Amino acid sequence: QVQLVESGGGLVQPGGSLRLSCAASGFTFSTYVMSWYRQAPEKERELVASITSVDSANYSDSVKGRFTISRDNAKHTVYLQMNSLRPEDTAIYYCMARRGVLFRSYWGQGTQVTVSS
Repeated sequence: QVQLVESGGGLVQPGGSLRLSCAASGFTFSTYVMSWYRQAPEKERELVASITSVDSANYSDSVKGRFTISRDNAKHTVYLQMNSLRPEDTAIYYCMARRGVLFRSYWGQGTQVTVSS
């Protein structure tokens, strides 16, 4: 079955960096759009970044220029490099896989990122 396992979250000071990983299994990874979402307390889940099967990436305005999404199809893993972190980046970060807009989404369990001094 489809499994998405996030890792790399933690506590970091403002201005610091973290790299999230999402290890995928149970589907043809290279053909799926992979995305990172986040959900802060009492807020709706929001799209952070996505990357298509041909490595075309999109970012939310709030992270553009600070975060970079990438994928390694050989390792079935998608990454989110987060630089210049701010307290407002604090959230649970989720990995999502979807073959296309007409197909169902698969979600990981999430990893907590806390940006605080």
